[in-house]
Amino acid sequence: MRLLLVEDEKRMSQALCEIFKLEKYEVDCFADGISGLNALESCIYDVAVLDVMLPGLNGYEIVKRARAQRVRTPILMLTAKSGPDDKVNGLDSGADDYLTKPFMTKELLARLRALCHRNINTSDGKLTFGDIQLDTSSAMLICTANGLSVRLSEKELHIMEYLIANQGRIMTKEQLAVKIWGFESDAEYNKVEVYMSFTRKKLSFIKAETEIKAVRGIGYELRCKYV
Repeated sequence: MRLLLVEDEKRMSQALCEIFKLEKYEVDCFADGISGLNALESCIYDVAVLDVMLPGLNGYEIVKRARAQRVRTPILMLTAKSGPDDKVNGLDSGADDYLTKPFMTKELLARLRALCHRNINTSDGKLTFGDIQLDTSSAMLICTANGLSVRLSEKELHIMEYLIANQGRIMTKEQLAVKIWGFESDAEYNKVEVYMSFTRKKLSFIKAETEIKAVRGIGYELRCKYV
């Protein structure tokens, strides 16, 4: 799981990063609102944790702008403000959850786990789009129209998960490379193209109407004539 943390208080940021890494999250940390928004809009994160009071842009504005760009990443907001109006403002801006400081580490991690597992397109580990269903537990890709299925490799599974989670958005090669191979990887764009080709062949094999379309000069988008 890749997590985005936007927190300008240095000690808090360092402490949270250590906690998240112990829980096996891959964490990217930013200390200002502009950098945080740019990172969030990359759509490479499974969940984001945002402080409210930030230099540049506050947490509310980050969430509003990200949701306006159709970023669906689950967002947990952290703040020292505990008034009802503050919580309402956070949730109304598009955040999924709201936690006030100080907080217990166990509660923070529990809320993060809940957000990571929350997806409007999932049911018992299954993702759906158009006429396909992806079973993430078995890595099986199924065409719901004809029942044909095929098993995906690890990279193909991650590609399909990412595209379904960001349906309706064009994902760039850079976003895919970072999401699938990570910031520290030496993965090049041609690797994205190779595995994208493999994944397309799997969709063709099960005779799905859903397809991965290349958008010239931008990236890839999942499309289906039924959607």
